[in-house]
Amino acid sequence: MERFGSALKHWRGVRRVSQLELAGRAGTTQRHLSFMESGRSRPGREIVVRLSDSLGLSPRERNGLLLAAGYAPAFPESHLDDPVLRPVREALERVLEGHLPYPAVVVRPYGELLAANAAFEVLTEGAAPELLEPPVNLFRLALHPRGMGARVANLADWGRHVVENLRAQLLRSPDPRLDVYIEELESYLPEAAPGPEHLGFAVPLRLCSRDGELRLLTTITSFATAMDVTVAELHLEAFLPADAATATALRDRALRSDPERAPRPGSEGALRPGSVRSP
Repeated sequence: MERFGSALKHWRGVRRVSQLELAGRAGTTQRHLSFMESGRSRPGREIVVRLSDSLGLSPRERNGLLLAAGYAPAFPESHLDDPVLRPVREALERVLEGHLPYPAVVVRPYGELLAANAAFEVLTEGAAPELLEPPVNLFRLALHPRGMGARVANLADWGRHVVENLRAQLLRSPDPRLDVYIEELESYLPEAAPGPEHLGFAVPLRLCSRDGELRLLTTITSFATAMDVTVAELHLEAFLPADAATATALRDRALRSDPERAPRPGSEGALRPGSVRSP
């Protein structure tokens, strides 16, 4: 049980909780927890599950802790093309389509782009072809000087916001691969020089485009209650207009690319959803 004890101690250290605090959360005693960490006591499956809950582990991390204790994983890890995930794929397609005329994407771990709606082209405008070769990395595309980076008017602040979000993820789930990746992304950013009115890095994206400067807010949705490792690791990132001018520009852009989206009488300006693009 040394492997389980080391894994449990590792996650307790990452979460910065004492044995006493974790024992209280999991409904056990500090003595029992100490014995499990030292390998003197073999944990039952139920206590492993409770410890995973108390530590806030992801499905993949929970599976790892169960395996370390000698138990079968609790969560399956299906391929995205597996028939069992068909309802999830169809739901994501509807969400992407329904977000038009604004850009929206589905992202795998490390920024790998899984799918995007038709409005995604506003983000790829003028990007170097090599950055658009599958698998597209959304974060690299966003900050690289041959990607969106050259068109982001506030790259220092907005780019730092992207990187700090990844750092927060790294703190919760240490990953050497993500550490190296963050270092690469930081190399694309100019030095920030906050002025007296600086409000931090949570700022709208100011993106130059052929339709003028667009101001975009981003929202990120995760599948926290997913029962499959693959689904739990997906994120839906949706871009929203931060002002009326941006909303109008994106709506007009969509109409130019597909005139059939023109609103019909009584439709209150609604646009017909476009196709979902899978890179």
